[in-house]
Amino acid sequence: MSQALNLAKRLMAAPSVTPATGSVFDEMQAMLEPLGFAVHRFTRGQGAKGTPEAPVENLFAIRRGPQGSKHFSFAGHLDVVPPGSGWASEAFAPEVRGDLLYGRGAVDMKGSIACMVDAVAHVPAEAGTISFIITGDEEGPALHGTRALIDYMREVGEQPDLCLVGEPTSVNRLGDMMKIGRRGSVNIWLEVEGSQGHVAYPHLADNPIPKLVAMLAELDALVLDEGTDWFQPSNLEITDLEVGNMAHNVIPAKAEARISIRFNDQHSGASLSEKVGAIARKHGGVAKPIISGEPFLTPPGEFSDIIAAAVEAETGSAPEASTTGGTSDARFLRAVCPVIEFGLVNATMHKTDEAVAVADLDVLARIYRRIAEAALSN
Repeated sequence: MSQALNLAKRLMAAPSVTPATGSVFDEMQAMLEPLGFAVHRFTRGQGAKGTPEAPVENLFAIRRGPQGSKHFSFAGHLDVVPPGSGWASEAFAPEVRGDLLYGRGAVDMKGSIACMVDAVAHVPAEAGTISFIITGDEEGPALHGTRALIDYMREVGEQPDLCLVGEPTSVNRLGDMMKIGRRGSVNIWLEVEGSQGHVAYPHLADNPIPKLVAMLAELDALVLDEGTDWFQPSNLEITDLEVGNMAHNVIPAKAEARISIRFNDQHSGASLSEKVGAIARKHGGVAKPIISGEPFLTPPGEFSDIIAAAVEAETGSAPEASTTGGTSDARFLRAVCPVIEFGLVNATMHKTDEAVAVADLDVLARIYRRIAEAALSN
């Protein structure tokens, strides 16, 4: 069994449905301390499980190089989405069948974290400072995870020069894509108040539904932009519509909807929230936004060149630089230093029978080693 495979199985065998705490972090600590890392663990959040304030565990580990040396960070998350039913084997009992390792977290993203640990085991301490920024709250609300880790790093004065997030960015084969940026995300709850009444006497009531329908029609017709050199066009999607009227002869008192906007760097969460809010007010409603993240871009340059060279050395071809897909914790880390995401093939993430090619674990570990060594030497 290769070291990367062994490490991946250890992490995957520790159940860690978001928000993750406990045994999976014990495993991570046990892997890093023998490699010379000082490991700091802390928990944030004091609410009940299942709420955004539920406790979340985080880990920051650092192995300092010579004074004045560069600082390179690997970042990721140990929490996973619930496994659901229908697995061919137990979701948290990792199993190799044929050429694949099956289990929740195989690609998103315990497999990648295992490759990071395997990689740094082969990078000499004198090469420079290496750290791990690991959270248990990426698949959940992301309130007490990476943001809390960033606060901790600032408190102790540890700021990396470059950071690689090990999200599963590859599409068809390992190494075909890296993410140099991501679009922002804002979800907006829309409400229109009316006045309840009998459908036979509409003049004595105020139906909120036509107002909400008109509001949604105007929002749906918006063309936010045409995209940029690195970003696809922003898109607004209607994701929920709720009246909750159980009676056929009653005009309801309230109508509600929800929209989600994924947006590029021509906008901000605040500017889009104001635009939607103005349209909501025009139709007699209100808008309540929650901004999940702002767009970011790490322009192609020295860091992306390091990653491309490492991937090409191990796979024979360089990755495409992309900004497609959903959000990740890179949206927070970009405030600390330049950040790029690169990891395993994402075809089975969040799916039943999530799996990673065993051979890809060894290749990714070698790629990560090359990236770390080059980042510390440049």
